[in-house]
Amino acid sequence: MRKKQLWLIGGTQESAVLAQAIAQVGLLCVVSVTTETARSLYPTAPNLTIWVGYLTATSLPTFLQTHQIGAILDASHPFAVEISQLAIAAAQADQLPYLRYERPAVAGKTREGSPGNHTADSSIVYLDRLEDLLTGNYLAGQRVLLTLGYRSLPLFQPWQERALLFARILPSVTALAAALQAGFTSDRLIALRPPISAELEQALWQQWQITTVVTKASGAVGGELIKRQVATALNLPLIVIGRPEVTYPQQTSDLLVALEFCRQHST
Repeated sequence: MRKKQLWLIGGTQESAVLAQAIAQVGLLCVVSVTTETARSLYPTAPNLTIWVGYLTATSLPTFLQTHQIGAILDASHPFAVEISQLAIAAAQADQLPYLRYERPAVAGKTREGSPGNHTADSSIVYLDRLEDLLTGNYLAGQRVLLTLGYRSLPLFQPWQERALLFARILPSVTALAAALQAGFTSDRLIALRPPISAELEQALWQQWQITTVVTKASGAVGGELIKRQVATALNLPLIVIGRPEVTYPQQTSDLLVALEFCRQHST
């Protein structure tokens, strides 16, 4: 009988660390990522399979059956809500063990409970949802740098006439096409792959004479801490969009706990 495999939902630096540990202990594992570029994050090992593509409610059952998945470790990005919700639903339907690895939030800077809360550092503004930013007046008349990812850029199209918008995107054809379609001109776009150093962040903000920066609560690994430091140094407003609320059946921010979960549910 074919052995069951782990499904590691990847695409993050933490998932690469977990994959390396899983490979070292010899557990069978399928890592799913959405781009060929992300494949390079993971080690080459006989017990690891890297699967590239997008999963949907229609295709996921076939994926689970084809790869004989016996447990799910979700180490996707904090804002990759869709795949997490699909995985949770599949785990419940098929009675599969599921664990969410959630990267730690920046210490003391979690959701404040209501839109527009300022932290002890007056340059940092936390908003619960992106909608709060889009319907508020935070960006009016500002030179704004958006570091939210290309998928959200179309939502800012109505703001192109009310603020001067700049965006940092991943270096991909898809991201560039989406940004141009959303009304960004080439001189207001820069394509960079994280991690971004504090020195580069500061140089970019100063080069473009940015007056407001918008980012996600993606944790220190996602560059949030560096942006906070640069915003404080330059005395610029940094607007941080809170993480989506997802009810995970089981969750940890401890890599060792995540690895032990893999050991326990590898058959």
